[in-house]
Amino acid sequence: MLKLIIGNRTYSSWSLRGWLACKISALDFETVVVPMDTPEWDSGASKALMPAGKVPVLWDGADIAVWDSLAIIDWLADKVRNARVSRGHFWPQDNFAARALARSITAEMHAGFQALRQGCPMNLASNFPDFEPTPEILADAARIDRLWTEARTRFGSTADVAHEGPFLFGSFGAADAMYAPVVTRFRTYGLPMGDVSRAYVEAVAAHPWMVEWTADAKAEDYPFARYLVPGGVPA
Repeated sequence: MLKLIIGNRTYSSWSLRGWLACKISALDFETVVVPMDTPEWDSGASKALMPAGKVPVLWDGADIAVWDSLAIIDWLADKVRNARVSRGHFWPQDNFAARALARSITAEMHAGFQALRQGCPMNLASNFPDFEPTPEILADAARIDRLWTEARTRFGSTADVAHEGPFLFGSFGAADAMYAPVVTRFRTYGLPMGDVSRAYVEAVAAHPWMVEWTADAKAEDYPFARYLVPGGVPA
């Protein structure tokens, strides 16, 4: 069975991406939490589980480790395709233009939006109704809003006719997995967005996988201070 190593569900955005990738694959997997911001984490005591010292890490047996969320997505997509089984689709299947946009915005999320990621850490335990975003955070939010709107407007119901849905390219796929933690940030910090993006954000938040992850996050009691932002109220 596949084994996914993750950090605290409340705060680890990259762990969420890896976990959602496993869900999309529909392959059986076990989830192992390694609490962050602990002496064991800081000392590297969990190095055997995390070759790069970070989460997530997907272990496929005892000898194959795949780390980094985007690498996990690619590995699982290959694994499902090579197995020739009917599993979830990571990328739009029937529209090359949609697939090009999906891969591009996924890569942009993987490499960009530093201001939003640093100034608005993922936090599923708190909301920040008085948060005042910097101009740099607002610029990132506006760019993301445009990307979501373009994907939904151009391809949301036509990218994969067999798998229509309320997500970026119809059914929930790799691009949605990469942007799911950003969806939580828009909600947590009250970032501005247009109507198309707002509907998308609510659809992601209501997805059963996100509901499951959020419930498990709220049940965690790991101490964590590294990503605290002033002014939070319980979510």
